[in-house]
Amino acid sequence: MGFKRPLYSLTVHLLLLAVACVLATWGTMEEKWAMVPCMLVVIVLVLIRIRKLYFLNTQKIAFMFDAINNNDYAFKYATEGHSMEDKLVSDSLNRITQILFQAKAEAVQREKYYELIMNSVKTGIIVIDDAGNIYQCNHGALRLLGISIFTHVKQLGKIDERLESLISTIRPGDKEQISFSNERGKINLSLRVSEMQLKERHVRIIALNDIHNEMDEKEIDSWIRLTRVLTHEIMNSITPITSLSDTLLSLHEQMDEDVRDGLEVISSTGKGLISFVESYRKFTHIPTPKPSLFYVNHFAERMVQLARFHNPCPNIDIRTDIRPDDLILYADENLISQVVLNLLKNAVQAIGTEQADAWILFKAYGNEEENVVIEISNNGPLIPPEEAEHIFVPFFTTKEKGSGIGLSISRQIMRLSGGSLELKSTPSTQYTTFILTFV
Repeated sequence: MGFKRPLYSLTVHLLLLAVACVLATWGTMEEKWAMVPCMLVVIVLVLIRIRKLYFLNTQKIAFMFDAINNNDYAFKYATEGHSMEDKLVSDSLNRITQILFQAKAEAVQREKYYELIMNSVKTGIIVIDDAGNIYQCNHGALRLLGISIFTHVKQLGKIDERLESLISTIRPGDKEQISFSNERGKINLSLRVSEMQLKERHVRIIALNDIHNEMDEKEIDSWIRLTRVLTHEIMNSITPITSLSDTLLSLHEQMDEDVRDGLEVISSTGKGLISFVESYRKFTHIPTPKPSLFYVNHFAERMVQLARFHNPCPNIDIRTDIRPDDLILYADENLISQVVLNLLKNAVQAIGTEQADAWILFKAYGNEEENVVIEISNNGPLIPPEEAEHIFVPFFTTKEKGSGIGLSISRQIMRLSGGSLELKSTPSTQYTTFILTFV
């Protein structure tokens, strides 16, 4: 360092001071007046040197703290060729610097560790101060909100003004729910809030959880229970009537023609109704998935060939885009085939045979959460918003001969497979996409 080494050690200066004091006292007592002024001069000079030593060590300490305040831990005081006392002071300051450096390094490491944990959880976490500034925000929150950078609560106003208002006003202890739409589709969030003092600043910690899947599961469970009850009651009522009409027709061959026609109508209608009810039983009796590994590329080619064979439409260009080429999916291939074929069939029917430059795209990739995603898009007519809200509801259909359970069964299969099925309709680009996410 740039500090001059003291010419004498502190011990030498103290001994010299003691000797000068003794001699000055002795000279006064013995009336050796010529000696007294000399000793006083020596005492003053020694005190000045001691003060310089004190100032030098104080300057060392001040320099060390200035360097630490500027995050400079690279400096080190020299100890070779110095007095014992100076060496001890320098060693002590070097040790203090090393301890503080280690403590700071451990604090930075802990902060990175906690940040890694925060970014690994699916729950969104936002730390916000009273002025609306975002102090910290994990990847889960950015994903749920559909934004890449989040610095102030006012940014949420571009997504949904109600969301901005709720985040700004929600208080510790409150539990709220809100629904809004972003690029990921419709989002249903539950919010919980706590508070703390962070670096003399009052902050709120807001936890965001996507309850969309939970709501879907409860809705599907309700429909399954309702369907089971209805099909059971209908079958119990219709089966005896159909059976009785068939029995009467076989026992009484010489009956009135009008009566026979009536019994035949009852029998055929009952059998048709039984067949109709049986189709709804599929919704409540989907087999347990038996997952296995298979290549998405080969799977996509097979699905496209089947779709072209069962629904020939020369005006539609069906393409695939699989990235990477060796993308592998772990799921029940037979059940997922039903879902994909149903979506491809719906896309073909939506486009029709007259639309020019029509296309259907089967796209598959791995997302940031390492989930496999399959997107089936088409540029046919968009689904009206009032219908899009109900397309996954069992028995809802806009087709004349539709049963209204195709998409319901598809979503149920995805649910049992541990994934999800969502609709994404984009008016700006004029195409419709169904997204299958395998977690």
